[in-house]
Amino acid sequence: MRDQLVAAGTRFMREVNAAAILRQLRTEPSMSVSALAKAVGLSRQAVSRSLNALVDEGLVEFGSLDRNSARAGRPAQLVRFRAEAGYVLGLSVSPQDLRVAVSDLAGTIAASKVVQLGAGVSGEVAVKALLDTVARTLASTDVAAGDVWFASVGASGIVDPATGVIRLIPSMPGLTGDILVRRLKDALGCPVYVDNDVKLATQGERWRGSERREDSLVMVHWGERVGAGIVLNGELHRGASNDAGDLGFLDLFADEPAARPAGEARHPHGLGPFEGWVGGAEIVRLATEAAEHAGDDAFRDRLDAAGDRAFDAVLDAVSDGTPAALETVDTVARRFAKGVAAIRVILDPRLVVIGGPMARCGEALLAAVRRHLSDHELDQPALAVSTLREDAVVHGALHHSLDEIERTKFGLVPGARQEAR
Repeated sequence: MRDQLVAAGTRFMREVNAAAILRQLRTEPSMSVSALAKAVGLSRQAVSRSLNALVDEGLVEFGSLDRNSARAGRPAQLVRFRAEAGYVLGLSVSPQDLRVAVSDLAGTIAASKVVQLGAGVSGEVAVKALLDTVARTLASTDVAAGDVWFASVGASGIVDPATGVIRLIPSMPGLTGDILVRRLKDALGCPVYVDNDVKLATQGERWRGSERREDSLVMVHWGERVGAGIVLNGELHRGASNDAGDLGFLDLFADEPAARPAGEARHPHGLGPFEGWVGGAEIVRLATEAAEHAGDDAFRDRLDAAGDRAFDAVLDAVSDGTPAALETVDTVARRFAKGVAAIRVILDPRLVVIGGPMARCGEALLAAVRRHLSDHELDQPALAVSTLREDAVVHGALHHSLDEIERTKFGLVPGARQEAR
């Protein structure tokens, strides 16, 4: 019995040592064994034992001699983390497009692709297009499916991240259930994680969005639909049903005059009250109305010609300074400010980041929202637009994949990875 305890303790120490060494090597291009031992607080002998095991695992390699070292005698040999030993995928599925990115184990993106989707695409067609996009993305960087260690997917709606089952996705009902996680597992042969897109976008923004490390933050993904990711005390807050922050279903506006004809559904296509008030479809309607009132036939014709891409046409017109488009932004900013005020009263975050397609409006949008918040008695949170915009979901998905590799593979005793599978 005592021998078993000693063996377990030895195994645990090797696991801890290997994990500490890998974490350190992932932050440096290369290090000598002595410098590595000093950085992780282990003896040179302990580091050498772990390095030899990690070399066998293919996770590190010994490289050239450190000829820039100032020490006397033979130059030290350098060791580096083999980021190319494996790869992870980040994926985003929305009614507008599919986004796929593949990165090495250091988070360096090797390839990415964006594929536009047509209106009303079925779930089966969307999944087939996603699998094709994944295959083409991997092929473009000579990564085989077997080299992918983990994949994470962001999808709109209410998702059970423990099972990958999408319980509710009004914008793409054909993806309800486990079709995404099941088909991707079959194609890739690696673990696949599915989560709400806004939850992943929030993680992506904190990881790569202008070094946002605030411990109190709300990330609003604003496009055809509206949702928010909430960070409290440095942790992502999910709520009891994993749908905390579903801002689109906020309903505070019963007194707002009805804008749609009598008999027309208040919130078509499963839209919640708030996103029916500020989402992409309403923005297009407001822009069309503003163009008519202004007599701007060119802008109206531009929207008509855009068809399913009319929302993008409005955002492009904002960038161009088209008056009717700027008027539309001011109108939805006034409405959106009510949502920010509600967030402020309940959560009091330090920062609200606007992501998704509306981030393209930049300072024009921020200035309008700030103006409509200026008469509130409470101090309002700082406002910013996402630097990642529509790519925040993919970056968050990559970040989650890398976290899972850190947790499930880099923490294992060298040689135990195959057993763990």
